[in-house]
Amino acid sequence: MPIASKKRQKADVPPALGGGAVLFLIAGPCVIENRRHALMLAAKIRDIAVAAGTPFVFKASYDKANRSSFTSFRGPGLEKGLDILRAVKAEIGVPVLSDVHETGQVARAAAVLDIIQIPAFLCRQTDLLTAAADTGKPVNIKKGQFMSPEEMRNAIDKVLVRGNANVLVTERGTMFGYNNLVVDIRSIPIMKSFGCPVIIDASHSVQKPGQRGTASGGESGFIPVIARAAVAAGADGVFLEVHDHPARAKSDRDNALALDRLEELWAGLLALKKALGGKR
Repeated sequence: MPIASKKRQKADVPPALGGGAVLFLIAGPCVIENRRHALMLAAKIRDIAVAAGTPFVFKASYDKANRSSFTSFRGPGLEKGLDILRAVKAEIGVPVLSDVHETGQVARAAAVLDIIQIPAFLCRQTDLLTAAADTGKPVNIKKGQFMSPEEMRNAIDKVLVRGNANVLVTERGTMFGYNNLVVDIRSIPIMKSFGCPVIIDASHSVQKPGQRGTASGGESGFIPVIARAAVAAGADGVFLEVHDHPARAKSDRDNALALDRLEELWAGLLALKKALGGKR
């Protein structure tokens, strides 16, 4: 029976994420650079989140299969990258998220990851979505730059129809001509109406795709603006690329938030969430 004719399920995720009560943070470097660096960042971001009393999920890619250039750094790869994420869980004590690009990666990734992420440019790949859904793990679907928020209902349904109601969806901007993205803030309430938590990726939303020719550019100074606007619109969580030295980052240096700016930004977002809480 086609999904469109089935009764829609309501998405559900563990109480720590979603529900509108507590803003949650998904943060880390774009790509795993090495074990020491991942552990250091995870520990420092964890401390900020713990001090604020908010849930935190560490994110980092073990393989950036969608880099602009063949020569760009992609990460340590599946096996070594998962070993590092396993160490983050064991030594830092936080859940971890990473993205999968092929169905063959899903089972091995699910053995380590707490949340499986579907990259924006693969959000319509039915086989990848259903393979992730079949693990039973929460699935975070990033909205494609080419997708309207309404169209994301179909991507969510591809997970729900497999019996996995643990779905999150992330806004990360829409193509606005060449080398530019824009966030339509209406996408937050539209996607929340589908019954699953909505996250704002405030880092990739300020990306300038392909701007550097062999790499993407970005305008990291607008990360706080995008994050505040989305939280005010009802976002349940915030996704941030965070790096201790963004200029040295091996991926997405121009749309990474400096680690020393995170605590202040996060405190402001929590204050905004609290101030608006009684009005929604």
